[in-house]
Amino acid sequence: MITREQIPTVLDHPVYDAEGRKVGDAKHVYLDDATGLPEWVTVKTGLFGSGESFVPIKDAAVVQDHLEVPYPKDRIKDAPNIDVDGDGHLSEREERRLYEYYGIDWDDAWQRANQPGAGGWAQAGTDAGTGGETDTGRVRDDAMTRSEEEMHVGTERREVGRARLRKYVVTEEVQQTIPLRHEEVRVEREPITDANRDRAMSGPEISEAEYEVTLHEERPVVETRAVPVERVSLTPEEVTEEETVVGEIRKEHIDVEGEEDPRRRGR
Repeated sequence: MITREQIPTVLDHPVYDAEGRKVGDAKHVYLDDATGLPEWVTVKTGLFGSGESFVPIKDAAVVQDHLEVPYPKDRIKDAPNIDVDGDGHLSEREERRLYEYYGIDWDDAWQRANQPGAGGWAQAGTDAGTGGETDTGRVRDDAMTRSEEEMHVGTERREVGRARLRKYVVTEEVQQTIPLRHEEVRVEREPITDANRDRAMSGPEISEAEYEVTLHEERPVVETRAVPVERVSLTPEEVTEEETVVGEIRKEHIDVEGEEDPRRRGR
């Protein structure tokens, strides 16, 4: 258990669980009205410290600049959501919920906290170790702690779509001009001369005869062959873009109220 003198060292400092994991930052310390000793600490948990969980500090210890409690982080974060009244006290019903959740003997704690003059657990001030107590059990001090929220923006990775390759076949009409050859008959006539006279007189003088010539032509023949032309693949490429995130944070302001000494005016 920590002492009242150690409360300023605990407040607004990290709180670690039994496994050495950071749970959050200590926000408030609650004192036993009967003994005046610290009994509970509230820890800011969740995203940006949006939640506040009660943790027993009976077996807690201050180590260097942080508080270590003998409870796992998940158990602390799942602690009951407790409402504190306007005087900074826990009601008996809320106390019982916390005792049962953390496995603390309620009867023993109730008897100790409800001795004559006791009134449950009261919230301690920021520097409770140096001040006195008011009639409501709240510790008083001559200083205030001003706090403000900080905005922390992180990133999360999520799936936004998928890309795939699909191969299909289309038929296109192509044109190609090629030369085609064919044979035609040309009749050649030549007069009888001394050079061809012997061949011309080799046959009968008067007769009938036939002579046949075979003609040829070329026709186009279409043939297709599959040939590889390129390879296509998909590769994810990471692109970094800047985006401005707008949020709201709260800040505490401290005003000084009082009357100015008339004798100091005009100086």
